[in-house]
Amino acid sequence: MNKNRLVRLTGACGVAAALVLAPLAAPSVIAEPASQAVQMSPADGTAQGAVEWFQQHQGDTSYQGLCEKAVENAWGTTGVWPSAIAHWQGAVRAGKAHTDGSTPPKGAFVYWNISQYGHVGIADGKGGIYASSIGGKIGHADSVSYFKNYLGWSDPQVPRG
Repeated sequence: MNKNRLVRLTGACGVAAALVLAPLAAPSVIAEPASQAVQMSPADGTAQGAVEWFQQHQGDTSYQGLCEKAVENAWGTTGVWPSAIAHWQGAVRAGKAHTDGSTPPKGAFVYWNISQYGHVGIADGKGGIYASSIGGKIGHADSVSYFKNYLGWSDPQVPRG
């Protein structure tokens, strides 16, 4: 056997052996279950995520007339309630509506009776709100009194019909 052929054969065998043995030498990695992951991004189903979603969408005009869709999207879902007033009525029926004048916690839904469909936004936890229709777009107001006919607030949670 000539010298060049012997070198190529030895090299090929070495590469093949490395490829076969590599999985045995590599450390095994076990992934953690997804349920243990901490959700920390907008629309992740947390109150903080809902507020962050609104902050990232400030100035967006595409949600005009779609306030319920906006709050549901902020919580990582959509299509749960047909309107803000239906959402409010569902919260009342479920015993989750608060009409005592207390400051809504961060991520809570805040409601107004300003039309047959109502209006809904998300509380910032400091007495203010994020909502559509603030100056014609998604924005922030320092008080729940920004809109007339304030109804109250419901618990911060992923909307469920």
